[in-house]
Amino acid sequence: MKRLFLSLLVAILASTIAYVSARTVKFAILSDIHVVPGNVNDSILHLAVAEINASDVDAVVVNGDLSNEGSDRELANVKRTLDELTKPTYVLPGNHEDTWSQSACKTFSDIWGQDRFVFEIDDLVVAGVNCGPFMKMGDGHIKQEDLLWLDKTLSERITPGKRFVSFCHYPLSKDLDNYEDYLAVIEKYPTITHVNGHYHSWKRYKANYKIDGTMTRALYMNDKTFGYAEMHITADSIKFYEKVLNKPLKQKYAYAIDYYLKKGYEQEPLPENVKVDLVFRDNASIFTRVGLDDNNIYIGNSLGFVKAVSKADGRVLWEYKTQASLFSRPAVAEGCVVVPTADKRLLWLDKSTGKLVKEHNSDAPYMADGLIANGILYQGGGKSFEAWRADGSKMLWKYDDLSNYCQAAPVVDGKEVFFGAWDTYLRCLNIKNGKEKWRWNNGKKNNMLGPGNCVPVVCSDKIIIVAPDRYMTAIDRKTGKTIWRNNSHKFRESLGVSQDGKTAYAKTMDGELVAVSTEGTEYRELWMVDAGLGYEHAPCIVLEHNGVVYMGSRRGIMVAVDAKAHKKLWEFKMGSSEFNGWEIDENGDVYASLIEGVVWRVHID
Repeated sequence: MKRLFLSLLVAILASTIAYVSARTVKFAILSDIHVVPGNVNDSILHLAVAEINASDVDAVVVNGDLSNEGSDRELANVKRTLDELTKPTYVLPGNHEDTWSQSACKTFSDIWGQDRFVFEIDDLVVAGVNCGPFMKMGDGHIKQEDLLWLDKTLSERITPGKRFVSFCHYPLSKDLDNYEDYLAVIEKYPTITHVNGHYHSWKRYKANYKIDGTMTRALYMNDKTFGYAEMHITADSIKFYEKVLNKPLKQKYAYAIDYYLKKGYEQEPLPENVKVDLVFRDNASIFTRVGLDDNNIYIGNSLGFVKAVSKADGRVLWEYKTQASLFSRPAVAEGCVVVPTADKRLLWLDKSTGKLVKEHNSDAPYMADGLIANGILYQGGGKSFEAWRADGSKMLWKYDDLSNYCQAAPVVDGKEVFFGAWDTYLRCLNIKNGKEKWRWNNGKKNNMLGPGNCVPVVCSDKIIIVAPDRYMTAIDRKTGKTIWRNNSHKFRESLGVSQDGKTAYAKTMDGELVAVSTEGTEYRELWMVDAGLGYEHAPCIVLEHNGVVYMGSRRGIMVAVDAKAHKKLWEFKMGSSEFNGWEIDENGDVYASLIEGVVWRVHID
């Protein structure tokens, strides 16, 4: 009798599993819809929503790039349309929400609840994560806390018989700087596919990884069609279909899983006089440059924590929790650390204890690095630029004629402060009263082509900048008029200056280091070194210190170049993600943070 009961139980379970697996689970996938209030895509999205509602799909995934600039207005508008969907809907941001967000990526999470998801349908566990890049040009990057969350979530949900489906906006390739870290997580589980958008095209791909990936179409394609994708999953197949609006489904791909062997990076030996140490590894991503004093490092992370870390042993000495991811470097003053926050505050924290000393509430997030010069904090904001006494006791002046946010650190020189903003303009203000002396732009109306994330090189007679329009430009310091513009290389946002001020250094999108004279009235290239980085777009500043020029890449590789011999000295891979920037301490040591949550120190004897 007992044997008969067990046989019946096994038969029932087997039939249940067979039933679940045999059913086709269907997803509608909207990607790269790029809706701006009033544009064509805004109208077409309503039609796509109506077709999806009339279909038999089980769920809808909106896989990034909902908008153009991630503004509150754009996100609220597209949210209203997506709310018309009657199917369960799961939404991820894309690079257009993360890179140019006027709310420091906060509004997306506020209105959709979070920037990641997980749900289950039958035997499928489906999860999606945000993959940046966060508030500056760079490769995609999955936050450290999201990697930990995904691993924990899958370990709890993937039980025998369950299968995993992965979503994010970027492909699992070198477009995503820490794709190998992501793969290290999902390869532990029965992952049957990864789905992405971003490139506005269809593609089935197998790069250097074990898991099949599919890139799906955008709402509008170059063939002048509007539509979306459907994914159908059965027990033994995955099929992708194109759904052009008002036309029947058309199959694009059908496949199963395959495997690969990864090739690792071979670290070059360093010169005997060079020592590179990992000082600190966080449990979250770090989007800020570091602040430094004699003994400590100050950082902000993607979970909103400000931390003081000991230089000597990497211990966290104190931490202070804010309410949003931090993107601005803590500015170190005497006795306190000034932290611009994405939750719309300036905080003055006691350097010894991390206790709040003073706070200032603003009407917009702070996403720019501040600068303390001669006891004054110069700080860019959401739509303003402010000067404060460094101890926070008084705001000295406020310039509020901005239409978009500041991001890069300003430069103070003499009686003037220079800074760019994402409203297309570079500005020169009087440091005494904040009055505008001049503003300059490159003739383009597109915010994303302006000098919003470039620290300018300031000389006695001119200002030199680079910008996403791929020009290097020299501007007359007195008048704000253009002296020269040059696009002989693919310049972007990575710029620096020699210690004697006579040379501007730019890292190009081809991974070159270009040295240009800051003297004279014409563009004059002094020399160029190919750093071997290949395609490159990290906006990390270029630093010269004691005859060595430091470059940081989008893939965690630092390159050192001899400023006199004009040759590459060495390189070192500090991680897989983008460099945030460099800082030098009183000992001449160079510190760098990477967005994967690490801080490194370079010491040269």
